Amino acid sequence: MDIVYAEDTRRTSTLLRFVDSDRPVRSYFVGNEAYRATEVGERLAEGQDVALVTDAGTPAVADPGVTAVAAAIEAGALVTVIPGPSAVTAALAVSGFGGDRFVFEGFLPRRGEERQVRASEIAAETRPVVLFCSPRRVVDDLALIAKEAGGGRRVCVCRELTKQFEEVRRGTLDAAIEHWTTTQPRGEFTVVIEGARTTEEVSLEQAIERARKLVEGGASKSDAARQVAKETSFSKKPIYDALI
Repeated sequence: MDIVYAEDTRRTSTLLRFVDSDRPVRSYFVGNEAYRATEVGERLAEGQDVALVTDAGTPAVADPGVTAVAAAIEAGALVTVIPGPSAVTAALAVSGFGGDRFVFEGFLPRRGEERQVRASEIAAETRPVVLFCSPRRVVDDLALIAKEAGGGRRVCVCRELTKQFEEVRRGTLDAAIEHWTTTQPRGEFTVVIEGARTTEEVSLEQAIERARKLVEGGASKSDAARQVAKETSFSKKPIYDALI
């Protein structure tokens, strides 16, 4: 290896010293990747071997690196990957929601119509959805999804995965919002949201009977009607009207 490009040169230099490597290290992050990609392409065209590492995560997966891969392909270089810890697959593994099929959404848009659209799509998705959240936005992101999916939807909130202060909390969206509203979020968050349950083909009479059983179990008529409406093809109103 002739040179190493790194998202965080300090962390990568520490790693290289640990393995007794004296290879030069240059920065490669969001702010400079446009012109660094050109530099990478030129080095590869000259026949050099180039490595790209990120601070925590995988290059080109919600991290800098797509431009470097594109430059390498354009230069006709061999592009290969040595997998490291992945927050996406690690979070899926510990969530308990299954990982045979899932959706990776990355970071939600900070504002605008697209943010609302993405939240609606996540709420309707039947596969588990994996999100990245910054500590400043994790509560807002969870609250937005809870508004669309309901506060009772199960979620697994992972913090600082594979690091010293790793933390995994499972529960409902409402519980997660309450916890991270009263506890200052720190570090990097990976959130796994349980997929929506597909609606069942039942009659209205069966749906009403199911709601009555929920009420007998202690649920309010409104909550029971809302829950059954989510699980079936009926709206809340006819179920609620029958209960009252």
